[in-house]
Order: sequence, then structure tokens, then C-alpha cells
Amino acid sequence: MRKLHDNERSVLDSRPLILVPTAIHTLDDAVVGDAVLVYGSRIAAVGSIEECTTAAARLSGEPPEVRDLDGVLVPGFVDPHAHPLMYGQMLSWVDCGPERASSIPEIVALLREATERTPAGQPIRGYGYEHRNLVEQRHPTREELDEVSRDREVYLMNASGHGGVVNSHTLAAAGVTRETPDPDGGVFFRDGDGELSDAACNILTGVSGVKIGHHGPNFHLQDEPEEHLRQLRVAQDRFLEGGVTTIGDAQVTRREFDMYLRLAEQGELRTRVSMYLLSHLLDQALEMGLHGAFGNAHLSFGGIKFYADGTLGGWTAYFPDGYVGDPCRTGQLYHDPADYAELIAHAHAAGLQTATHAQSPTAIAMVIDAIRAAQEATPSSDARHRIEHCGLPSEEQIVQMRELGIHPVNQPQHYYNWGEGVTDAVGTPGERFNPLGEFIEAGVPVTLSSDAPVAEPKPLEAIQAAVTRITRRGHQLGSDALRISARDALLGHTLHGAIALGREDELGSITPGKRADFALLGSDPLTAEPSTIASIRVHETWVDGIRQYRIAD
Repeated sequence: MRKLHDNERSVLDSRPLILVPTAIHTLDDAVVGDAVLVYGSRIAAVGSIEECTTAAARLSGEPPEVRDLDGVLVPGFVDPHAHPLMYGQMLSWVDCGPERASSIPEIVALLREATERTPAGQPIRGYGYEHRNLVEQRHPTREELDEVSRDREVYLMNASGHGGVVNSHTLAAAGVTRETPDPDGGVFFRDGDGELSDAACNILTGVSGVKIGHHGPNFHLQDEPEEHLRQLRVAQDRFLEGGVTTIGDAQVTRREFDMYLRLAEQGELRTRVSMYLLSHLLDQALEMGLHGAFGNAHLSFGGIKFYADGTLGGWTAYFPDGYVGDPCRTGQLYHDPADYAELIAHAHAAGLQTATHAQSPTAIAMVIDAIRAAQEATPSSDARHRIEHCGLPSEEQIVQMRELGIHPVNQPQHYYNWGEGVTDAVGTPGERFNPLGEFIEAGVPVTLSSDAPVAEPKPLEAIQAAVTRITRRGHQLGSDALRISARDALLGHTLHGAIALGREDELGSITPGKRADFALLGSDPLTAEPSTIASIRVHETWVDGIRQYRIAD
């Protein structure tokens, strides 16, 4: 689709603007109306056209512009956990996802086709495969990727982003043999013959300053700064196309920080970004005086990102008794629990929000225990610590999250794309993967995100998955009690996302005084047949009262 910029208005335009959509979901129970008054970058009033006209007269001597909008107006979507730079980079790689390839020969063919248009010596990189979605039900091997090329790097990233497969050339260039020891926080799977997980992917990064060991996996590879800026621009366009106006970057190293600053300096940051620095930067952040969130409306520092364990898709989430699909694999914890608790206490005492990736019950318990200890040592009424993904918490742990004010940040598209793989890995308990209905029942706020590029930044697809729990293969994952209403799902991708980022005072609902960020939808997700929600089109996306995306006519 063609993305169009709206040059008719700017934040300096003093003329009031009244938007009159077909319908409005303010997601603020105290605010209802048929029209929205925008003045500058803010929502000035919500009510009838007459009420908005009267309010406009009080603000400006100029008559307001009135625009009729064909669609349903909702707050701009908030995606509090994504990886924009990695996503932008993936968009220049070969898409090997389920819509393009269902078998290993099809993946090899796609990658070989890419060699014909890629200069000699340049790497061939693919992404998006999930081995349980393939006919072979396994990862490709290095020998199969050798069929793509034997004289250049070939790298196929798993859909989870936490691992992949490389060819023999890549292993040889990095000096990796069957005797090479595993790095902290990663594994060279000898039996997988070319398969890597988590920190083992550091052999591809090329920059020692971004090698982060047990603090988490590297998600993107090195490119020239101008190429990274191009990747961010492309990614930003895709988020806007999905109606997303605010992003939480859940893995910021010096590289991402630098790229965001450059984009902002060039006046090209058209979405809002809250940055979560990786935990290896915690001490440096504190030394620089980052004792809390700071920044402006478009670029801000949100907190610190940690990793407790790995991924369910790659069988690196920590299950000490082993996986049903492979009892010899247990996954891993990134930290010794005592060391992790000390890190959380350090960040918490400084007033920093933490966001920890945790999938298994054991890893989630480690996070909860650390936060409880930190709160006991330094009480805070609104620390708002997060658990990212929070795939398989026990019912008791969900209650503990409510008591401690912990916010789980989930990704329904994960179970849409490979929910069956979770049950294959851990058995029947995997049917509870992302138990959103249980969160609602326990009074824990539901917060939705994409984890792009693990899933596309398409909030309406996430909302449909949360409402139906139907996977890509057409199976319902778990019982109806795990499903949530369309309204709760919409709140999860708007207001609750803003709350998770600590930005609910300015974002997340159509409320007077908040930022004029909107998504205009082709039809109403709250009344649509649940199985059709993902097909609703985003017609327009507005940021600060400026239309940043419009669907082609």
C-alpha cells in the first residue's frame, strides 16, 4: 500500500480541527461524543459537533476546519514491546515465513533465488521460519544451507529471533567447531549441525560492543549507520500502516540509541519511542544519572530490559525437568537467581522500571521473587515492573503479580503463529500459553504487543488472536476461559500499553488534554465477527494531530 504524508497541517498550525468519524471509541468511560476537537498536538474536546465548535471558538479566533472521516476512530495503537531496528533489517532479508515456505526445500529455493540478485561475497539472510510449521518438523541443517552457498555467509533466523541456522562457511569464518565451548547465555547445538541459540548468535554481530552475553540475545546485525537509518524509516512506516503510534523498544543497545538520536535530529521520528536499555548498560545508565524516565514526546528512556530465560519456540525457556519433546533439553536461566535479584534491587532502588523476558514458571518465579524482595527493601507504590511475554505463569503467580503491581506484556500473535509448538514442547500445560482470560479474572491488566519482527506490527491481528485463541492452523489453543473480549483486547493495545510505558497521562485514550494520536479503522472491531477482526483495514494514522499514514484510494 502507498503511504501518504499529510502536508496540510503541522503542529504549528493554530487553526482548530474537528474530526467527525462514523463512530468513536474513546476508551475513556467518562468521555463520549460524536466529534473530536484537535488543537495543535492535543485533544482539546470530545463531544457533539456543536460542543466542539464552541470549544474551538474559545481557543482561537479562526473558524475550525471540520473533516468527516469514513471509519471508526480509536486511540493510536501502543506497541509496548517491539524491536524496530531488527524489524527494519528483517524487511531487507528473505521472508521464509509460513506464507512463503512450508518445507525446507522451499526455504532453500527462496534463499538460492536471493543469491542471484545479491552481489558476490555479500551475506544471504532469511527470517521467519518456525520449524514446527515445516513439513519436516525440524530445523534446516548447515548442509542444507550449504546448498544455497559455500563461499558466503548464509543465516536463517528462527521466527522467535532467539536463534537460527548458519551454513558451514559461517561457522568456519567464526572459528566455530564441534569443540568450541558454548558462550554464556547461548548454545551451539552440535546435534543440530549449524543451529545456534541466543548469545551463540554473537558470532554474526561483528561488533564487540554489542555482544551482551548473559544479558540477552543479539537481535540485529551490523550495517552502516545510513543503512540502519533506512531500516528504521521502513520499520516506522510499517508500524504506522498498522495504526501504531507509540512503540516500546524492548532491546536498546548503544547502536539503537544512536540511530534513534540521529533520526530524531533529522526530524524523521514520526512515531513515539520509549527505549528500554539492555541490562548490561544498567551501571552506565545510573552513572549518567538516569534515575527515572525522561525524554520528550517522541523519544524517551523508559527503563531497563532483562532476560530471565530463553524462548519456548527455540526450547531455550527454562524447564528444569526437560521438555516433553526432548527431555534432554532444559533451556537455561540467564542469571543465577541471587545475582538477578541483586540487579533488580539495584534498578528498583534507583527508581527505574524493569522489563524482564520470562517464559517458564521457574523463570517467572525468579522475576516475582526478585521484585518482591526489591519492594520489601525499597517500597514503591507504583514501580510498575513488567514481565515480557510471561508465557506460562501459574495461577498463583498471576495472583502474586496483581499483589505486586507487576504488568505482564503478552503477544497473542505468538500463539496464533505457533501455538501448537508450545504444546509439542511442554505438553498439555502449553495450552495455557498467554492465559489472558486468567489475567482478567485475577484483576491483572492485559497488555498486548507484537514483538516485531517476531510478529508483524498488526494490532488488529493480535486483538483477533486474543479474542479467539485460534491459531494459524485453525486450532483453538486452550479453553474459552483463556479468551478475552474485544474491548479488553483493544484496551490491551492502547490504554494498557500506555500504562505499561508509564505514559497514560498523555496517550492511550481519546481524552481531552492527551496527545492527538488516532487510528481510523475501516470497521468496528468491537462489533465485528471475531474471526474477521484481523481483516479490518487501517485507513489513517494520526500522530500529534497530523495524519502520518493514509491508505491508498
